[in-house]
Amino acid sequence: MRKLLLVCAVFMAMIVTGEALTCRTCRVGILGKCMFGSTATCSDSEPNCYRGNLAFNVSSLMTLQTRGCLASSLCNQTEVGSLLTVGYTVTKTCCSTDLCNGASSIQLPPSAALAAALMVVWSNCLL
Repeated sequence: MRKLLLVCAVFMAMIVTGEALTCRTCRVGILGKCMFGSTATCSDSEPNCYRGNLAFNVSSLMTLQTRGCLASSLCNQTEVGSLLTVGYTVTKTCCSTDLCNGASSIQLPPSAALAAALMVVWSNCLL
């Protein structure tokens, strides 16, 4: 009887774990490469994978990317705003299969990430 209960418990755990979506996460990506990426298991409140693109209105060459889990109400939306008088557009696109929101990431040292961010700010100041 104990073995049957153990088998049932393991089976239920596999079903519950199998329902959770696994997504790529990326706080900052430049030129399509994620700097500090990993994977995450989405929660019930954020059941979708998403890929976000931030494009500065002054330069179509400079875009930033982000990835992760997102609530359904925020999926497939475009937002506009400005940062230090520079306009930008953020587009979030969702998907609902494991790891559907992007390729694996590269790991850069923090100094390279800081240099890339400073280059973006500096190039926008020159325009």
